[in-house]
Amino acid sequence: METLSYQDVNRHVIDRCRNGENRAQYELYKLYSKAMFNVCMRITNDYAEAEDVLQEAFISAFKNLHTYKAEASFGSWLKKIVVNAAINAIRRRRAELVPIDERLAGEIADEQGYDDDTEWQADKVRRAIQKLPDGYRVVLSLYLLEGYDHAEIGEVLDITESTSKSQYSRAKKKLIELMREPLLVA
Repeated sequence: METLSYQDVNRHVIDRCRNGENRAQYELYKLYSKAMFNVCMRITNDYAEAEDVLQEAFISAFKNLHTYKAEASFGSWLKKIVVNAAINAIRRRRAELVPIDERLAGEIADEQGYDDDTEWQADKVRRAIQKLPDGYRVVLSLYLLEGYDHAEIGEVLDITESTSKSQYSRAKKKLIELMREPLLVA
């Protein structure tokens, strides 16, 4: 059986990176950093940590570029590295963040100047997801936002597929519960 390879549109930049060209590494970074930072943020839920994870993931990707076989897009390959780095960062995390000052949703809505209900609801969902415990948030993010299935999540997180499904189910219930609460912001 013949192995199919993916024809990546950025193949020329990847080849230049493999040849050690720093400018090509910067080009790849510019092409993928925003999207990969968003992945980091959804998983780590911390801006500074997401920045660190992003840098760590790109360093790892450049060091291991020789393992990229073009069986999928470079973006998919890189995303796996980013997801793994973000999950490892959560595992290393020692301290929990505690909200300092909570205010009522109406005050926040007025301060933020939301123009429509859709924007307000999207922000409420985003904030509720941020309040989920790490395990729930990671599984929910990987499944809903990153498009992983439960088998893939299980493999990435080193848990069973049924544990992933269970965590996802609990995350949905907790998210609904959080969505019913008035919006409080730290």
